Amino acid sequence: MSMDSADTVRRHLLELARNAESAAERIPDLATRYAELVRETLLGGGKLMYAGNGGSAAAAEHIATEYVVRLKRDRRALPAMALTASTSTMSAAANDLGYDQIFARLVEAHGQPGDLLVLHSTSGNSANLLEAARVAARIGVTTVALLDRSGGQLASLVDLAIRVPADGSASVQELQLAVEHAVADLVDDWFARDPEDDR
Repeated sequence: MSMDSADTVRRHLLELARNAESAAERIPDLATRYAELVRETLLGGGKLMYAGNGGSAAAAEHIATEYVVRLKRDRRALPAMALTASTSTMSAAANDLGYDQIFARLVEAHGQPGDLLVLHSTSGNSANLLEAARVAARIGVTTVALLDRSGGQLASLVDLAIRVPADGSASVQELQLAVEHAVADLVDDWFARDPEDDR
């Protein structure tokens, strides 16, 4: 590997470290509120739904898996689903209704009052996420969005917007995933040690 290649890797990691330090100063309270919403949803018998586009779709599936299986601790399976996981439903909705409706249709089909919808976006302006947030609000599903520094249009449509202090899709996605892991760690701990949660 050339010295230039090593420098590129080093710069990327140092940028991640700077962004993470900035996030650690700015968003712990918001992330804690998000974790509390997850806990309230699950204790109330609701489910978690995740959605995003591209790399954010992969993050949605990643995080839903952490709740169904576990992050670190033994505890019961928690009801979570990635709306991106059904390619047949998504492609049918895109073909028949338009791509803007792919997540809205799934929220309408599966969402119920007391559920929590979490949207990952690096721009906050994806039409399919905006439509999903609108449908969620209409049917009584609580919404959280993990967003970039600006928040985009989505920030004003959700119950809780978490803007990570980074620019560029890769940096934003890295911080969003770190926030999700921190939240999942809290939830893991609560459900692993809560004697009242014996289902």
